[in-house]
Amino acid sequence: MVDLDTPSPVPAARAARAPRWPRWLRWTAALGVLLVLVLIAGLTTAVVGVRRSWPQTGGELSISGLDGEVRVVRDDHGIPQIYADSTHDLMLAQGFVHAQDRFFEMDVRRHATAGRLSELFGDSGLETDLVVRTLGWRDVAEQEVALLRPATRSALDAYAEGVNAYLEGRSTSQMSLEYSLLGITGLDYQPEKWTAVDSVAWLKAMAWDLRGNLEEEIGRAIATATLGEERAQDLHPDYPYAEHAPIVQQGGIVAGGFDQDAPGAGAGSLARPPLADPRTVEALAKVRSVLAGVPALLGQGDGIGSNAWVVAGDHTDTGSPILANDPHLGISLPGVWTQVGLHCRSLSPDCPYDVAGFSFSGVPGVVIGHNRDIAWGFTNLGPDVTDLFVERVTGDRWEYDGQQLPLTRRTERIEVRDGEDVEITVRSTSHGPLLSDLARFADEDGIETTEDGLLDQVEAVADAQDAEDARPGGDPAIALAWTALTPRPTADALLALDRASDWTSFHKALSAFAVPGQNVVYADTQGHIGYQATGVVPVRGPGNDGRLPAAGWRKDTDWTGEVVPYDALPRVLDPESGIIATANQAVIDPTRYAPYLTSDWDQGYRSDRINRLLAADDELSVDKMAAIQLDDRSAIGEALTPYLLDIELPHGYYSAGQRLLRSWNYQQDADSAAAAYFNVVWREVLARTFSDELPPVIQPDGGDRWFAVVSALLPRGKNAWWDDVRTDDKVERRTDILREAMIAARDEMTALESPDPDEWSWGALHELELRSSTLGESGIGLVERMFNRGGWEVGGGGSLVNATAWDARDGYQVATAPSMRMVVSMDDLDAARWINLTGISGHAFHPHYTDQTDLWARGETLPWVFSEKAVEKAGEDVLVLTPGG
Repeated sequence: MVDLDTPSPVPAARAARAPRWPRWLRWTAALGVLLVLVLIAGLTTAVVGVRRSWPQTGGELSISGLDGEVRVVRDDHGIPQIYADSTHDLMLAQGFVHAQDRFFEMDVRRHATAGRLSELFGDSGLETDLVVRTLGWRDVAEQEVALLRPATRSALDAYAEGVNAYLEGRSTSQMSLEYSLLGITGLDYQPEKWTAVDSVAWLKAMAWDLRGNLEEEIGRAIATATLGEERAQDLHPDYPYAEHAPIVQQGGIVAGGFDQDAPGAGAGSLARPPLADPRTVEALAKVRSVLAGVPALLGQGDGIGSNAWVVAGDHTDTGSPILANDPHLGISLPGVWTQVGLHCRSLSPDCPYDVAGFSFSGVPGVVIGHNRDIAWGFTNLGPDVTDLFVERVTGDRWEYDGQQLPLTRRTERIEVRDGEDVEITVRSTSHGPLLSDLARFADEDGIETTEDGLLDQVEAVADAQDAEDARPGGDPAIALAWTALTPRPTADALLALDRASDWTSFHKALSAFAVPGQNVVYADTQGHIGYQATGVVPVRGPGNDGRLPAAGWRKDTDWTGEVVPYDALPRVLDPESGIIATANQAVIDPTRYAPYLTSDWDQGYRSDRINRLLAADDELSVDKMAAIQLDDRSAIGEALTPYLLDIELPHGYYSAGQRLLRSWNYQQDADSAAAAYFNVVWREVLARTFSDELPPVIQPDGGDRWFAVVSALLPRGKNAWWDDVRTDDKVERRTDILREAMIAARDEMTALESPDPDEWSWGALHELELRSSTLGESGIGLVERMFNRGGWEVGGGGSLVNATAWDARDGYQVATAPSMRMVVSMDDLDAARWINLTGISGHAFHPHYTDQTDLWARGETLPWVFSEKAVEKAGEDVLVLTPGG
C-alpha cells in the first residue's frame, strides 16, 4: 500500500495528462499478440468476435423481473420506442435496452463517478480517482437515493433490474469488444450488479461538468494578482445588458417570490480585497491543473453551453408553438445522449408515461424531449454554485473568525490494477474539502509560469495594494464549496418532468432540480410557452461576491446557509413578445432582480443573433427553426474584419487573404475560404496581443469573453494591451499587431492547406474527430482506429449559433459541439425532428455506431415520430420481451 497522507514524489508517468482524457490504459505486449492472432484467425473469426456483443433487436427474449410483455420497436437508425403496461416494466425494459446498446459506457461512467477507474485501467486512472474521491461524489449519491420519492426510487430499482437482467449469464466478451481487448491485457473482471446509486451518481458528473464559474474564478484571481484589478477587469468584462437582452425582460421579487408583472427591485454591490499572495496564486494554479485532469463526461471549456428557444403560435406557420434545443457539450464516442421513447399502453396513475426524447445511458427516463402534452429544452444557467476558500491552515487546524478549529478527516483507499493500493486522507474545513492537498499531483506544465517571474509579479501587485489581510497564515490551502456536495433529490425532477401535463405541473416538477442550474424552455399543446430557471443558488455573506476566491478565515465571506428560493427564481409564461430565447446569456437585469445568480454569463452573441432571426419571421416552421440552429454568422468576424481591411499589406502573396475578406459575408460554412483565413488571423491576434503578459494558465481560448475583450480594444489603437512587452525598442499599436497576425496567417494557411487561396476551406481546418474515451486513447494506432471515427469537415465555430467550438490554445479542430438537435411543433408531434451527434449504439463497427453523424455534419435531421401508429409504421425491428429468464 502507498500512503499519500504525507507528501511524496509523483512518477512522471502518473502526472502526465492526455490532451482530452487521462490515458486510462497501460498496454502490454499481450494486446499486440491479440491483434496478430485476430489477423491470423481470419476475417470470419474477427467478424464473429466483433458482432458477439451486438444486441438482439428482433424476435423474442425472456427477461427475469418482468410482470408483463414489453415491445421494443426500433426504426432504421436503431432508436428504440418501448411499450409496456406498468412503470416497473417500462423502466426495467429501458435499463435492459440501454445496457444492450451501451453497457461498457455505463460501466466506465460508474467507475468514474465512484473514483474507481484505477481498478480497470491501472494508475493512469489515479488522477481522476483522487479528485472524485476527495469530492465524494459516490457518498453524496448514496445519501441522495435515501431522499428520493418512493415512485422515483421504484423506477431506479426497476431500471437496475433491467440492467442486471442483461448482465445475467453473459460473459464480458458478450457485452462489448472493449472488454475482450482488456481481457487480453490481463484484466480479470466481471461487472458488479447495477444499483440505483450508480444512476444517481451520474447526475454528480453532470453537475460537475456544468458547475458554473469555477475556472473563471481561478482565472480572474490569477489575472488580478498578476496584472492588478483594473487590467483584470479588461479581461473579464461585465455583461452588456443594453446590447444583448437577457432571457427574462420583465418581473421581479414580490413577497419572496418571482412575479413576472412586478416592476423589479435593484441589487446592491459587493466589494472585497483581492487575494494577491504569491503562495495562494501558486496553489490556485496547481488546483486548476489538478481539476483539468478530471475527465469531463459532458465536456468542458468555453464551448459548453446550449441554445434553446420557443416561439408562440403568432410567430409560426401552424399557429402553434414550436420549440428547439441543441445542447453544446463535449464530443465523444459514443455521444452523451441516447434517444428513446417510453410509452405506457394505457395511461394511468400506475403507468403515467408517454414521452420521448434524449436520455442518458445509465439513468431512467427522458431528460430532454416531449410527452403528449408538453415539450421542454435545457440550456445551462451557469449559476455561481462553487466558491474557492483560501484557508489559513497550520498542521491539522484551520483559522475561522479568530479561532483555531480542527480539520475533519476521512480516509479513502483506491485499488489500483497491477499496482499497490493508494490511501489518501481527505481533509476538509466547514467550507469543503481541501483541493490543495492534491496539488502534488498537478501537471507541472500548469505552474510553469513561476519560471517566468509570475510570483515576483504577484508580490509586486500585493505590495502595491497593501493587501496584508488577504495573505493566508500557515500553509496556503484551497477548499471547495459546491452546492452539489449537499444531498438533494434532483432525480425526482427528471421523472416528474416526463409526467408533467401543463405549466403548473411543469413548474412543480422542476422545484426538485437542484444541480446543475438550468434554463428550461416550455411549450404545450394548448398554445402556451414559458421559461423557468432552476437550481440551488447559495446566498453569500457581504464579504464574498463570488467573483474571486474568498478569505476562509473571515466570517463575512461565508455562505449564509440560505439559498435563493425556487419560487424566487426568474420565470415567465406567455410573454408579450411571443419569443423566449436562451443561449447561456444573462437571465435577468440585476437592476430589477436582487438575488445574485452569477456575473459570469455568456456574453450574449448567440442569443442576440437568435432573437434577431426569430423576430424577423412571423411564419416560422420546423424547417426554418432547424435552419436557425445551423446559422454560422461570426460576431467577431463582423467586428474585426473592417480593421483588417484597413491594414496595408505587401501586394500579392500577403494580400491574397485580405482580398477574400473584402467579399466575406461573415458566414463560417465549411467551404468558406474567407472563414478559414479569418479564424487563423483571429488566433494569431489573440496570441500576439495577450501571450506576452498572461500566464499560460489563463491564455485566451478564443470564446465569447474574448470576443468582448477584443471588440472593446479595437477602437483604442494605442491601448497598452497591443504593446508587446517583450520588445524593448518598440511600442506596438493595433495596426502592428493586426499586420503581423495577417502575415503569419497567410504563411500558416499555405503550410496547412495550399499556397492557392482558392483551395482554402474552413472545414479542412475545422474537422470533427470523435474519439472513444478509453481504448480510443490507448496510444496504439490500430486499436484507436477500431474505436475512433473522424474526418468530418464542418462549419460553425465558437460562440456562433452553430456552436462547433474550437480552442485557440490548441488548434482548429472541433472541441465542443451541438450534442443533439431537436425541433418540436406542438400542433403535430409526429412532425418533430431530431438528430444525435453519434449513433444509438456504443458498439464499434455496429451500423448505428455513427450513422447519425454524417447527417448531423450535413445539418440534416431525422423524423421523430411519436404516435403509436407512426412508430409502428417506421419500425424496422421489433423485440418482444416476456417474463421469465
